[in-house]
Amino acid sequence: MALEILPSAASPSFWRQQIRDGHWRQHTSGLAEGYVQCNLVILPTRYAFDFLRYCQRNAQACPLIAVGEPGDYRMMSLAADLDIRTDVPSYRLFRHGELETEVTDLLSLWQNDWVTFAIGCSFSFEQALLAAGLEIRNITEAKNVPMYVTNRKTEPAGPFEGPLVVSMRPMLPADAIRAIQICSRFPAVHGAPIHFGEPSALGIGDLARPDYGDAVTIKPGEVPVFWACGVTPQQAIARARPDICITHSPGHMLITDLLNQHMAAF
Repeated sequence: MALEILPSAASPSFWRQQIRDGHWRQHTSGLAEGYVQCNLVILPTRYAFDFLRYCQRNAQACPLIAVGEPGDYRMMSLAADLDIRTDVPSYRLFRHGELETEVTDLLSLWQNDWVTFAIGCSFSFEQALLAAGLEIRNITEAKNVPMYVTNRKTEPAGPFEGPLVVSMRPMLPADAIRAIQICSRFPAVHGAPIHFGEPSALGIGDLARPDYGDAVTIKPGEVPVFWACGVTPQQAIARARPDICITHSPGHMLITDLLNQHMAAF
């Protein structure tokens, strides 16, 4: 299904139905303009408190939008018609910290003690940057945003710890300054960039080889701009080694009915 043939103002509910029916399995960058998209982590109850503390201690990378009750797959605070088991284009299944497989729904896997964490996503602040006239290269090139594992450590909680993951968007230096100003208003969806300029300061050796997502073009005069990324928990999960865990596949987000503009702090 090509994005350009779909309604230009397609609602979040429309996209969730397309995903639920198996018609959309691609990344969700650029979809449901104006609405919050979320990273997803689903864990058994016995791990939930430690993971909650991990998110609280690393709020820029893991800004919590909502936390479900055990077994709750509806998450009505995010959307009245939402079903966590079916409404993400691609899920990752981890066992003992190892990626076992990717699946397109959780209907046969769902357990009544699972707790869902919905974590803010950079796709939300992309809309604010676009509205300010800034180009988002991964959207221009119809790619998943590039993401990199850095040399910065997150603050541990229980068994959860690991490196910070960042997403990257290339910009002219003046646009990078404007992006800092704009994104500072949105702490619930990662806030301002953590760094721009030399990638080696974050331990990144080659921008053409992201750890997640797709490489994008960096034009002459542009600098890479890095934001804390909601894929960070996947690194922590690999080290905590819970017997089972579900996440979204990178770039394949949960589309909610929450408005991006309501995420602004000022």
